[in-house]
Amino acid sequence: TNICMICIKWFSRIFSLPQVMKPPNVTTVTEFQLLGFQNLLERQTLLFAIFLFIYFLTVTGNVVIIAVVSQDQRLHLPMYVFLKHLSFLEICYTSTIVPLLLANLFSHGHTISFPTCMAQLYFFVFFGATECFLLAMMAYDRYLAICSPLHYTSLMNPEICTKLVAISWLTGVGTGFLPSLMISRLDFCGPNQIDHFFCDLPPLMKLSCSSVSITRMVIFFLSIAVLCICFFLTLVSYVFIVSTILRIPSGSGRMKTFSTCGSHLAVVTIYYGTMISMYVRPNDHLSPEVNKIISVFYTVVTPLLNPVIYSFKNREFKEAVRKVMRKK
Repeated sequence: TNICMICIKWFSRIFSLPQVMKPPNVTTVTEFQLLGFQNLLERQTLLFAIFLFIYFLTVTGNVVIIAVVSQDQRLHLPMYVFLKHLSFLEICYTSTIVPLLLANLFSHGHTISFPTCMAQLYFFVFFGATECFLLAMMAYDRYLAICSPLHYTSLMNPEICTKLVAISWLTGVGTGFLPSLMISRLDFCGPNQIDHFFCDLPPLMKLSCSSVSITRMVIFFLSIAVLCICFFLTLVSYVFIVSTILRIPSGSGRMKTFSTCGSHLAVVTIYYGTMISMYVRPNDHLSPEVNKIISVFYTVVTPLLNPVIYSFKNREFKEAVRKVMRKK
């Protein structure tokens, strides 16, 4: 968590560059106030406890996955390499949002500087896009393992696995720059209250006093390129997986494989569904409260579900956990 917060503060210097000259008599906003869940003032303590508990479970679960996969030689397979990177990504992703959310709930309102807000926005887009690409790679890996088991070792060797992971991270790094840079170049003259619990794209564009039509269009097409294409590739992979599973003669084997893949698909659908509803489908008619609830799913809930679904329901991984615990 501390590393992620240090990265946000360091990266905020990039967005502290002098802005484009504003006309005289125009006040430039230098900080924002995150309103968070101020409509639930009487339940701030309860929300703080719930989100802190979920955050603790998320970080702990993903750290356990990273530690077990790193220590057990039997888990040094492409599937678990992807899983280890996904766990590290989830820790970074949720740590970009939840600590500031907890600070907001604890202080009943939190002020964030303009550069720090832009840095949080960048890391949110960066980690979110990386997760989309990584989930698509994991679906492709499962497609090869189930639909082409005889050719799996040649099609998904360690070198190819490393390249796919690197592509996911590098593409995420590049994806985060454009929307963050475009938002940071907008004029913010006031008010400075963001009706959200983190610096997100839609509420920031609503606060801008300059034209956001080009920015909105670029972000819309970028969202389609990342979210919809990755979701489509993931969905196609699972369609082939399900069709292969249905041809398994053994009923128990069919149910076992389908249960695992069904759980994966459920988490993927929740993540992509909420993200697409926020950034692809026009959501101006939705109330800020509804947007916050939707955002909670992909920033708080999904990072907790991923380690549970992808690992702790896996028999091989559970045996590896027992083995590591016996050694300790």
